[in-house]
Parts: sequence; structure tokens; C-alpha cells
Amino acid sequence: MISINFVRVQVSMRLRSVFRTQLGLMPVASAVRNPLSIGVLLAVVFLPHSRSGKWSPPTDLRAGFVVSDTIAGTVWTREDWRIFEAKVRWGARQRLDTLPIGLAIARLAETFVGTQYTPATLEVPGPERLVVNLRELDCVTLVENVIALARFIRGDGTVALANPSRARERYESYLRRMRYRGGVIDGYPSRLHYFSEWLADNERHGAVLRLTKELGGIVEPASISFMSSHVKVYRQLGDSGALAAIKRVEAALNADPRRSYIPKARIASLTTGIRDGDIIAATSALPGLDVAHTGIALWQNGELHLLHAPLVGKSVEISQRPLAERILAIHNQDGIMVARVLDQPPPS
Repeated sequence: MISINFVRVQVSMRLRSVFRTQLGLMPVASAVRNPLSIGVLLAVVFLPHSRSGKWSPPTDLRAGFVVSDTIAGTVWTREDWRIFEAKVRWGARQRLDTLPIGLAIARLAETFVGTQYTPATLEVPGPERLVVNLRELDCVTLVENVIALARFIRGDGTVALANPSRARERYESYLRRMRYRGGVIDGYPSRLHYFSEWLADNERHGAVLRLTKELGGIVEPASISFMSSHVKVYRQLGDSGALAAIKRVEAALNADPRRSYIPKARIASLTTGIRDGDIIAATSALPGLDVAHTGIALWQNGELHLLHAPLVGKSVEISQRPLAERILAIHNQDGIMVARVLDQPPPS
């Protein structure tokens, strides 16, 4: 069980005040891969936030991160498998395999509306390992799981469910290829913490196409340094090797000529180039941080909205405001990045 006193010690008073100030105006940053989320997580999840004012740990923390219905020898719970199987069978009935992949992603994403938002589902004790959690999502794991499910439905289908062990392995391979650099788990730094790198790495192996610059985006002038600048917030960065690896990642991202964004004032005039199922990343105005939030593009009644996992205590939803209006209203989000998911062969 995590010690709450230990967690409190990890958050400096300065960071605590910053994150508390920001929360009312911006969606909580995505899982642990988004560097801002650690600070938000510590300030919101591990500090008092219940109606009574007393700290109330999430279910997984009460159980010491061990979920009682875990399937032996796997990283799945029975509930995860139930959800997975139901989504795959639904997708087959809806013939998602016959739709363009972006449209299939959008339709599948809508089935997650109402799913509980929970931060830090990827933070588990012990060495870095793949986490499968379809019961609770944050803004990045929502994107990852919807894409992985769409790929499984299109590439494997219901016939693969006849062998649950093999089906789980296949689904894990889709997640691993998206979540880790080159699809290889090699310690904490191998996870794609910065969403800018998530996009670049997934583009590198043909999973997505970054469209920001082509849509009219401009070069992102701000440098990325949040993780290396807030080492005390990240337990794993107490290891000098892990910190050095993160600094190398930051340097590579800062040298990437394709790292660009669409300023918030220009989003409304450029939305016609965005399709259902495209990945939307809201860029951050916080120094050193690239992305504050992510979601999936969804057109409704001629307006572009965001399907996303918004705030602690809420669930996956479709934004009430159109995307452009929503970003304009959030002072610490200054624009968006856009990427399109591509069809690709299943992992071997």
C-alpha cells in the first residue's frame, strides 16, 4: 500500500499551489505518460478531494493495486475481459471492419461515454509493465484503448475470442506498440510520456500521420523540459540513468522540425480538415510541457466536438462546446495538435 505521507512529501508546496490553481480551468492531464499528470495526480488524487474533505483512495489503491478478480497469470481482470469481449462482438455486429478506420474509431469511442475517469492507472508497483484497464480511463488511455480495440476488431475479429489467452496477447501487442518506444518495454523511460513523442513514435512505425503542419499549424517555439525540471515529482527519476534517458528524449523532441501546433485562435477556421476519429492533443501553455489533454475528434450537427475523459470525478464524455470554443475558454491550453490513425497490418 502506498504511504500517503510519502506521496505528500513528493509534492513541493510550490507545485501543489500551481496545480490546484490550474485545475478549475483545465482538464486534468492524461495518465502518467503526460508529465503534467504526475503533479495533477498528486495534488488531486492523493490529497483530499472527497465531499467530506477526507482523502479517499481509489479502488485499486485500497486493494494495494491488486484487483481481486485478476485472471491468474495475466494483467487482466475478469471485468476487463468482459468489457473487451463485449466491445469486440459489438464492433463485429456493427461491421466496423468495413468502415474507414477513423469512422470505426469514432463509433467505437462513443460506446465508452460514461466510463469512469481515473488518473494514474499505469502507475503500478514494481518494474515497468504493460497495464490493461478498460474499466477506468484517462484521456490518453482512452485514445489508446479505442485504437487498439478498433485494430483488433478489424484485424482479428470475433473468431480470435475462441482462444482467450491468444486474444489477450494480441490486444496487449496493440497497446504495447502504441505506448512504448518502438513497442518495447525497457523500463520507465521507454514509456512514451510526452504525447509529442507518442505521436512521433507512432508515426514512425506507420500507425498515425501527424497533420498539424499540413492543416496550417506553425512551429512550436517552446522547449520541452517538464519532467527533467521537476525530478522530485517523479519517483522513477531518482535513478540517474532514467533521468539521463528522459533528458535525451526532451532534447530529441526539441530538435524535431515537425513539432508544431495550431494556435487556438485559428482552430475554428481549420476544422474542415479534421475527420471523425482523428486524434486531438490540446497543447499546454505551462512552461516545459507539450500537451495538457487528449481526445478523439467527433463531428455532430456540423460542429467538431471532442470525445474525451475530462476531469477527476467525471467520466468519458462528448464536449458540450465545439472544440474551438472549448480550447478558447481554457486559458492554459494554447492550441491543438492533430493526427490521423492509419490502417496497418496486425503485429506479428
